[in-house]
Amino acid sequence: MVDVSACNGCRICEVVCSLEKEGVSSPTKSRIRILRVDEAGVDVPGVCQHCESPPCADICPMDAITRDPKTEGVILNQERCIGCRACTFVCPYGAISLDVDKQVMIKCDLCNGEPQCAKYCPKGALVYERSEVIDSLRREKNLKPFIRSFLKSRESLF
Repeated sequence: MVDVSACNGCRICEVVCSLEKEGVSSPTKSRIRILRVDEAGVDVPGVCQHCESPPCADICPMDAITRDPKTEGVILNQERCIGCRACTFVCPYGAISLDVDKQVMIKCDLCNGEPQCAKYCPKGALVYERSEVIDSLRREKNLKPFIRSFLKSRESLF
């Protein structure tokens, strides 16, 4: 889960990801990208959402993108990838990029169920949990403003 309101643009997630995956501190080697939207004054983590029906997997001519049965993540097999970039055109999150050195696509693989970006995010903008926990967190976040407003209106009665 990505909580855009919590992201402060520190880019620690990019550094941790590139170190974990490539052994170097390089945003271009990271599987997550922080996009700064100056007009809105926000930083948006762009990372694979591991779609239920991933369009990237459907379009891949080499069947290089599949679902991992252990993590349920959408995984890209670089040995099968030919770097055609078809997946980048259909990804609604812009979460797949080209490793220019290797000429293959790269994307989040959930670090085998231990995503380092979420582990080291100092603001909790990246959360990795079971889907039912994520659903609960989203409901709670959406309800907080309503509950605050309700409690404030009740205070005025007393």
